[in-house]
Amino acid sequence: MKKLGWFGTLWLTRLSKPAGERAIHRLVLQARPKRILELGLGTLRRTERMLSLAGAAGGEPVHYVGLDRFEGRLPTDPPGVTLKQAHQRLHALARVQLVPGNVDTSLGRLCNHLGAFDVVLVAADNDPRHLDRSWFFIQRVVNDRTTVFAESLGSGKSVWRPVDKRRIDELAARTIQRRAA
Repeated sequence: MKKLGWFGTLWLTRLSKPAGERAIHRLVLQARPKRILELGLGTLRRTERMLSLAGAAGGEPVHYVGLDRFEGRLPTDPPGVTLKQAHQRLHALARVQLVPGNVDTSLGRLCNHLGAFDVVLVAADNDPRHLDRSWFFIQRVVNDRTTVFAESLGSGKSVWRPVDKRRIDELAARTIQRRAA
């Protein structure tokens, strides 16, 4: 992706489509996160834009961790890229770590080794069963300064909403209760 100028930044934060992603772009521009975790990459359009904005300030490279099914997608899953395509397209934008598999098992294997992130994005195209089990592990990679955005689909539009720490704790507690039952 080309280097962003002031017009590119303005376009991404105020005029780009889908409009629901503008909140993510504004957050990245304001907060300048150095550690980003994304659950569900899809076609990489959102990811490439976000990493371009995050890297625009210079300094140390952004550490990006992306979890996705990649080649393990089911026919009913939304379209996405292969692991190789993701590496090829993202390696110039950040220090990238891509993890194939379902989000709950992948995050469960890695959460104790990853540390806390500045931004966590949870895409709506994740399998709800796997995503429900992921909140316990998401709780381990966030702190009070982490911004978590979760995507919801409503009336054909994608909306990204912040998820506060209290809500993450509630979702994680539900996961534990289900395991105990």
